[in-house]
Amino acid sequence: MQGIKIVNTGYCVPDSVLTNDDLSQMVDTSDEWIYPRTGIKKRHICKEEDIFDLAYNAALEAIKGINKEDIGAVIVATMSNPYNTPSIACMMQKRLGLSTDVFAFDLNGACSGFVYALSVARYLLTEKRYVLVIGAEQLSSLLDWKDRSTCILFGDGAGACLVEASDKLYIDYQGAEGNDEVLYGLKKDYLHMEGKEVFKFATRVLPMCIEKVLDQASLKLDDIDYFIVHQANERIIRHVYKKLKVAPEKFYMNVVEYGNTSAASIPLVLGEMNEKGLLKRGMKIICVGFGAGLTYGANLIEW
Repeated sequence: MQGIKIVNTGYCVPDSVLTNDDLSQMVDTSDEWIYPRTGIKKRHICKEEDIFDLAYNAALEAIKGINKEDIGAVIVATMSNPYNTPSIACMMQKRLGLSTDVFAFDLNGACSGFVYALSVARYLLTEKRYVLVIGAEQLSSLLDWKDRSTCILFGDGAGACLVEASDKLYIDYQGAEGNDEVLYGLKKDYLHMEGKEVFKFATRVLPMCIEKVLDQASLKLDDIDYFIVHQANERIIRHVYKKLKVAPEKFYMNVVEYGNTSAASIPLVLGEMNEKGLLKRGMKIICVGFGAGLTYGANLIEW
């Protein structure tokens, strides 16, 4: 199969910011406790906006300057759609004014959702000119704000990528290990997490995913310009680059500003890096994620 090209990116976060000091007024915690353990200083939380606004504004940036009639599919990676149905993707079709011929659906791979969605987009590009891939989450709606083990970690946000078929290098790998004990959310309940178990899982599968796509591409770690890891926890990301013996400069992090935004975290990083001019055509990057399910996966992309 052909590869993919990321044509453009966009991202959006809520205006309202919740700092660690703000959280200390709500629950028994402090910046001195949160930051050393997570690398998080603040997170953006929906007040006036909702997940549909975040997804829409991120998508607008990603599709700027292109003919909307050429968008043949919309995939939204999310685990926080407030509706059982319709999908956020269907609502984006309407709000963005896309063709009614568009193939629109949501995908729930939890925090691995965006890397899963990119892999799905690749297959849809055999028939479509462009696929719009969005990662969007309003995790604040799933949290128990009295549970300091979870409420300190998560934030709201969205990131989007417009992709097209290309002869550029593209490799992906996905996996899942059925588990509803380590990280889960029940209907009409809150998100629950066993932090130590998640850490062990993440530090095991992230290097494995990176090695899998490198092996498929016959490349080495030194061939990769950037590793974009799901922004769950700075300690997890540090563990990965130390284990792989890769320079930390190759691991872009924004968890300090946004916290864990689940399926939105990787496209948020891509959007920020693209906006700053850090991503140059021809660069090789690996996006790698893990999440509830338990899910994991990686995309090796030639920018």
